[in-house]
This record gives sequence, structure tokens and C-alpha cells, in this order.
Amino acid sequence: MTPPDLPDADLLLDNQLCFKLYAASRAVIRGYRPMLDQLGLTYPQYLVMLVLWEWHAKPPEQPTVKALGERLMLDSGTLTPLLKRLEQLGHVQRRRAAHDEREVHLALSEAGIALREQVSALRTELLCSNGLDLNEMVELRGRLAELLGRFTGLAG
Repeated sequence: MTPPDLPDADLLLDNQLCFKLYAASRAVIRGYRPMLDQLGLTYPQYLVMLVLWEWHAKPPEQPTVKALGERLMLDSGTLTPLLKRLEQLGHVQRRRAAHDEREVHLALSEAGIALREQVSALRTELLCSNGLDLNEMVELRGRLAELLGRFTGLAG
């Protein structure tokens, strides 16, 4: 039985999955910061670039801001300033669709394509320097995808 002056064990901060996920996410993002600083990107900009590199390799039917928002689970109000900044940096090109000016199509510039090579080397260095076991990382990523799917109704 929990003493009256202590909260129930299920209400202790360290017993909260949400807190562990939040703290781990912040720690991982902080770990990426030196790499991203070298690239001149923020973490959200990096996520945008990851999707655009995927799309460059295998173009979607509609490479739009809306599709990017769905992929990253972000709204256009959040994405627009990120994309503007990436465009100013010379990594991304935005074009309004001729058939509907509300629809904005995205593409990588040559600089954006070239940036991928830098990221690949720096990311490998980052993962190795933190002693991450690849098999454990793959397993954790799978379990997190499953958890995300349960909370969002998405398949992992």
C-alpha cells in the first residue's frame, strides 16, 4: 500500500511512458544537434529533408506541402516557415500547381540533393559515437512504430 503522503506508483513521473518518450526524444534531438549545426539545419528541417530525399528517390504521385504534412504529422502552418527557410538556404524549390494555386509542389534543388551525402556520413559518425547497437535500434524503432500506430491508427 502506498503511504498517504506519496502519490500512487502509476502517477509517479518516472513511471510514465509519455515522459520517457518525451525525455528520450529530446535527448536524441540534442544528440543530433552537432551534426545539424554543421549542416545549418534545425531538427524539423532535417525531418523535412529526409522525406524529400525519399521522394527524390521514389517520387510520390503528389509531392505537395499537404502530402509532406501528412507524412510528418505536421500542419501547413508549421511547415510553411520551415519550407521557406529551406528554400532560402537553397535546398528546396516550391512551385504552385498550375491547375490549383492553393496546391504547392515541392522538389529538391541540386544543393538539397547534394546535402544528402553529407548527412549520410555525419549520421553514421553520430550513431557510432553514441555506441548504438544497430539491432537494438531496429527493434526499438519497430516497437515505437507499433505504439505510434496504436495511438494514431496508422500502420507502422
